[in-house]
Parts: sequence; structure tokens; C-alpha cells
Amino acid sequence: MTENRRGPARSERARVAILEATARIFAARGYDHLTMEGIAAEAKVSKQTIYRWWPDRGALVADCLIENMLLPGDFVPPDTGDLRADLTSWLDGLFDFTAQPGGESIMRSLIAAGAENAEVGRRLNEAMGVTTVLVGRLRRAVGTGELRADAPFEEISEALMGAFIVRALTRAPSSPGVTGRLVTAVLGPAA
Repeated sequence: MTENRRGPARSERARVAILEATARIFAARGYDHLTMEGIAAEAKVSKQTIYRWWPDRGALVADCLIENMLLPGDFVPPDTGDLRADLTSWLDGLFDFTAQPGGESIMRSLIAAGAENAEVGRRLNEAMGVTTVLVGRLRRAVGTGELRADAPFEEISEALMGAFIVRALTRAPSSPGVTGRLVTAVLGPAA
């Protein structure tokens, strides 16, 4: 939640109404069509109320990500002891989300919002678990001998997420086995 704002104490009812309105408009129309006027009308508050607590739409989207209002489900990779299967399952979940009605436009809008606003990008990264959960899963694979201790964990996670982002932006259809091939492309052939 955005802090250090001046003015009266935030009404919890208004805060929730604003965040819910932001999430609804974002899901229905995307980041490009998200306006403070539209949010205010949907939430039945004044624009001044919104600006008192959030400096811009990027900060609102960031707070919606914090509150888990934009990305349904859990994008955490499983930890079954089989790294390749776990990464494939994780990517399958991401691709399945984009294949759902509205999922593709939500993901493209989040990518656009993250490109425009660094805080949204950071929150999206956290919500997707790229630098924390995914890197943690990769580090645990050292103990099972699936990765070397000097493996570039952050770069592996970024490459996998980058492949997903490129496919989301280009609207490339997901063919059978694509996620397994992406994992192999990043990790190399199985030993």
C-alpha cells in the first residue's frame, strides 16, 4: 500500500472500492484504458480521493497486485523433486492462465503497466514469484544434483519468464510440449 500521503485518514471502504474498481476496469479494458476518472466513477468516489492516496494509475495497479486482485491463482512453481517437471508445470500454469478468457489481455496489460511504471514491474515480478520463489526452487535443485552450485539462478528464472512474456506479447499459440522445450532450451538437455 502506498504510504507517506498527506490528508485525512484513508477510509477502508473507499480504499477497497477504489482497488476493486481498478481491478475490474483493468481486467475488462486493460491498462491503456484505465483512467482516474473511470476509477472514480466506478468506485463512487472523487478523483481527489484517489489522488490523495495514490499518485497515479501505476501505483493503483501495484496495490492491486499486492492485494492479489489482478492475478488469480498461485503462480508458484511446485517442488516435487523433479526440477524439469516442476518448471514445465509452472510454465503450463502461466500459459493456461493466458489461454483463459481475458487472461491474455490481463497479462499483456500487466506487462505494459510494468514497462511504464517501475513499481508495477517490481510488484508483478513479486506476484509471479520470479526472483524469490522461482530462484529458491532453482537453488534447491542443487541439493538434488539437478543444477550445479554455480548455476546462474537469476538468469535462468529471467530467461524462463522472458520466454513467457515474449509469447504473451506475440500471442504465439501454445503447442503441445512447448513448455518442456523451453525448459530444455534454458537448462540444456537432461543428463
